[in-house]
Amino acid sequence: MNAEQPQTRIQKKNRETILEAALEVFSSESFRGATLDQIALAAGLSKPNLLYYFPSKEAIYTELLSTLLDTWLDPLRALDGSGDPIDEIIGYALRKLEMSRDFPRESRLFANEIVQGAPRILDQIEGPLRTLVDQKADLMRHWIAEGKIAEIDPHHLIFSIWATTQHYADFNVQVRGILRPDGDAHFDDAAAFLTALFRRALTPRPD
Repeated sequence: MNAEQPQTRIQKKNRETILEAALEVFSSESFRGATLDQIALAAGLSKPNLLYYFPSKEAIYTELLSTLLDTWLDPLRALDGSGDPIDEIIGYALRKLEMSRDFPRESRLFANEIVQGAPRILDQIEGPLRTLVDQKADLMRHWIAEGKIAEIDPHHLIFSIWATTQHYADFNVQVRGILRPDGDAHFDDAAAFLTALFRRALTPRPD
């Protein structure tokens, strides 16, 4: 099926059903372990019907990743140069933590792709993602020059935010096995900890 052609309501619903089923299968089985039969079964569709919408497992996986990466960039795009610098950076970290809580399967899918060398989205990482990160790093350098945040490497700050927030999705079993939380209560504790951690790291020290 040509995705650029107008879709009927049923066609749109079936595509969404397939992508949702594929997300579940890929996030648990990885790309290599997943099969079209598994995705079709999870979607409640026949394999020929699935192939009407997507020509291959690769096509489903690539569309999922492209959509995911765009969604993943939204919190970084929202970093506002007109806001309070420390609050903006902490707000970004907290939005990333919320995404780990609300979209754990998507985070694991992205992590699995990165571990494999990102063969299907490397062009996006080296293109739009790198451009956006560089832009926000330049903004942080501007804040540093104005004395609004402490001298800190912007790129490694962003990497640290990714590491300290996505951990709660990618290593969910480990976190829950150690903390034994009541539901998602540990995310509130994580938010308080990260707020204190980054505020301390970002606050300029008196000369």
